[in-house]
Amino acid sequence: MAILTTIFILIVAVLHFYIMYFEMFAFTKPRTLKTFNMTKEKAESGKELAANQGLYNGFLAAGLVWSVLYPDSTIGLQIALFFLSCIVIAALYGAATVSKRIFFAQGIPAIIALILTIISL
Repeated sequence: MAILTTIFILIVAVLHFYIMYFEMFAFTKPRTLKTFNMTKEKAESGKELAANQGLYNGFLAAGLVWSVLYPDSTIGLQIALFFLSCIVIAALYGAATVSKRIFFAQGIPAIIALILTIISL
């Protein structure tokens, strides 16, 4: 796996572990409220749903780490292709239904990593 591709895949993984932390463990904290532009009351009423979303973001990140650590780089790239595609689709859906910021924060890095992955295959 090319080094630049690996770096971008890991950047996307770290980003999704970070999102997982916000959604699962810090959803009602002031910094998260500011990040997601929410009131404390709204965050309290939706924290279980956010934790569920966070868990999925953690699975996506874990899949990307798995792709980088996989001993056969060709299979690793195929694993990355799957998880990055899932992230791009989720970012497009999130941008269409929640906020355009989701596309820029999650979609653009995943698209860059996806393009590098395709080139590396």
